[in-house]
Amino acid sequence: MPIADKRARERIEELRRLINYHNYRYHVLDAQIISDYEYDQLLRELQQLENKYPEMISPDSPTQRVGGEPVERFVRVAHPAPILSLGNAFNAGEVNAWFDRICKLNPRVKDAKFVVEPKLDGLTVVLQYENGLFTLGATRGDGEFGEDITANLRTIRALPLRIPVNENGIDVLGRIVIRGEAIIFRDDFVAMNDSLEAQGKRPYVNPRNAASGALRQLDPKLTASRPISLICYAIISADGGVPRKQWDALHYLKKLGFPTAKDISLCQDVRQAISAAEAMVPKRDTLPYEVDGMVIKLNDLNLADELGVAGKDPRGAIALKFPAQVVTTVLEDIGINVGRTGILTPYAILQPVEVAGVTVRKATLHNFDYIADKDIRIGDRVMVKRAGDVIPYVIGPVMEARSGMEQLFRVPDRCPSCGEALERIPSEVGIYCVNSACPSQLIRNLEHFASRTAMDIEGLGIKVAEMMVSGDLIHDVADLYYLCIEDLLKLEGFAEKRASNLIQAIEDSKNQPLARLINALGIRGVGEAVAADLAHHYGDLDTLQIARIGELEQIEGIGPNIATTIVDWFAQPRNQYALNKLYKAGVWPAETVSSIKEANRPLEGMTFVISGTLPGLSRDEAKEWIENHGGKVTGSVSRRTTYLLFGESPGSKLQKARDYGVPLIDLDTLKNLASGEDK
Repeated sequence: MPIADKRARERIEELRRLINYHNYRYHVLDAQIISDYEYDQLLRELQQLENKYPEMISPDSPTQRVGGEPVERFVRVAHPAPILSLGNAFNAGEVNAWFDRICKLNPRVKDAKFVVEPKLDGLTVVLQYENGLFTLGATRGDGEFGEDITANLRTIRALPLRIPVNENGIDVLGRIVIRGEAIIFRDDFVAMNDSLEAQGKRPYVNPRNAASGALRQLDPKLTASRPISLICYAIISADGGVPRKQWDALHYLKKLGFPTAKDISLCQDVRQAISAAEAMVPKRDTLPYEVDGMVIKLNDLNLADELGVAGKDPRGAIALKFPAQVVTTVLEDIGINVGRTGILTPYAILQPVEVAGVTVRKATLHNFDYIADKDIRIGDRVMVKRAGDVIPYVIGPVMEARSGMEQLFRVPDRCPSCGEALERIPSEVGIYCVNSACPSQLIRNLEHFASRTAMDIEGLGIKVAEMMVSGDLIHDVADLYYLCIEDLLKLEGFAEKRASNLIQAIEDSKNQPLARLINALGIRGVGEAVAADLAHHYGDLDTLQIARIGELEQIEGIGPNIATTIVDWFAQPRNQYALNKLYKAGVWPAETVSSIKEANRPLEGMTFVISGTLPGLSRDEAKEWIENHGGKVTGSVSRRTTYLLFGESPGSKLQKARDYGVPLIDLDTLKNLASGEDK
C-alpha cells in the first residue's frame, strides 16, 4: 500500500473540512450553497484518497458517518437501528463493479433479484408505531440519533396515525419502525410558491428545502401550512413477522396504509435492474416528485443483511445517480444578445460547470427584469438548471455565499451592437434596438431566413452569416439572391466547390412555398403556424401586404398585437425595398387558395402537440405532414389541444395531456385519422 505524501494529506484534510462545512450548512442551517452533484464529487474524491491511503482513515472522517448533527432546538432521540445512506454510482459500469464486489462476498448474489425504486429528493423521516399507533417521528440526523419532529409529522395527512396488522383490521401489537421521505409534489410546490409571491414573500428554491424547512419548525401550525406529503420505502425493525423480500415489503407497507412510490420495478438480474434505472432518466421530469436517481436494492433482505455494511454504506443497495440538473457556479459576467427582431436578451457567462452530463459555460437570464427581481449580480455564486434538452438557465443567486464583492448589473441604454438608443415598449418586458440596419439583427435575420423551417438554405449558418455581413456582401436578406460565386470566394474557408454549393442552395430556395417565405421574413410574432395560416388565407404576398388590422384579426390565432405588427412590418420602407428585390429575383411564391380542397385537409380544425421520438419521422417532418393535411401544430398542451401525438421517450407534455384529458395517439393512429379510418 502506498503511503500518503504531504500533498495527499493536505488534500484529505481540506476535503474533510469542506464536506463538514457543507454538511453543517445543509443539515443544521438548512442553507446549502453547493449542489448535491458538487457535494457528491467532494465526497467521492475523499473516498478515493482514503481507499488509496487506508492509514489516513479516521473515525471522524465524513466517509465514516451518515449525515450531520441534529440541531439543538429539538429533542435528541436514538434510532432503533442505524439509518444509513447509500453508496453512489454514476454509470452502469460502477453498478456492475458494485455487483461484482458483493458477488465475491456471497455467491448467492449471482442469482439474486433486484428492486429498482426512485431515489426521492426530500427529507428522510423515521416513523415508530407502538401497537398500531404513531408514537414517534424523527429526522435521520447523524444516522444514530435524530431530531424528534413527531408533532410536525402528525400534520402530514399522508401519514397514517393508526395502522392495521392485516386485512382483518387487527391492530399491530408491539413496535414497527418505518423509513420514508417527506416530500412536496411538483404541482403543490408551484402553487405554494405562487401563493408566497402573491403575498410578497420569498419563494423556495426547491421542494426539498421547502419540506425540510417546514418540518423543522418549532410551531406545528407552520408545518401544517405547507403541502408536505410522504412516501415510505423500508421497514427498519419490527417486533412481529414482516416480509423479508423488498418487493413484498413495499406492498405490505401499502396495505398498512403507507404511501409508496409507483415507479418501482422487480428485476430478474442486475442487467435488467440497470436498464430499468437508466430508462427513468428521460422520464424524470414527468414524475410528480423530484428524484435525483434510482436505487437498486437486493430483493432478498436477509441476503442484504448478511452482506453487512462497508463504512457508512449498506452493501445490499446502491444509488445510480442521474446527471445533475441543478448545480452552482460563479457568474463571471453578463453578456447581451441582439435578436433578429431587435430584442436584447441577457445571458450568463459562467465558470464552466457540468450540468446533466453537459459542460455549461453560458446560460439564459431570460430578461432584464428577471435579473433585477432575482437580485443577480456579477460575481455571484448562482444556481444553474438544465433539464433534458432545455437551454440552461440561472435560477438565482446563493445569497449565503456572497462576499460583498459582487457587482450590480446596469441595464444598457444603447445597443451593444450598433450603439443606437434603445426603446422599451410599455406593454412588454423586452428592450429593443429599433435600428433595422443593426449588424446583429441582420446576422440573426440571415440565420433565421436560411434555417430549416424557413427557406432551408443548406450551408448558410450563423458563422457564414457573420462573414457575409462583416464582408459587406449583405445589407438585407434579399441580397442573398444577387450573390455570385466570386463574392463567396472572398470569404474565409470558401473554395470553388463550397461557394458553388451555397449558390445552388440559394437558387433552390426560390422553390419554397409561400408559408416558408412568410416565416423567413422574421416578422415578430409570426412563426411557422401563423405563417401557414396567412399563406392559406391570402395566397400571395401582394394580397398579404395590403391587409388591414381588422381582417387579420379575423384569422384564428392572430390577435391585435400580431395583426398590428404585421401591418407595421409591411409599412416600413426598408422592408418594402427588400420585398421589391425578392420579387425581381423571382422569390415570390403564390398559393392558389381555391385549389386547396377540403378533401385534402382531413385534419382541418384540429390542433396537435408532438412529444417524444416518432418512428421514421423527424419532428419537423411530422409537423409538415400534419399541416399539409390541414392540422395545426403547437408547442404546448392546453385544454384546446385536440390530440397529443407521442413517440418514444415522451416528456412532461404527456402527463399534462393526461391531466387535461387530451386524447393520446401514436403515428399509426394519426395516419388512420387522416385517411378517415378513425372517424
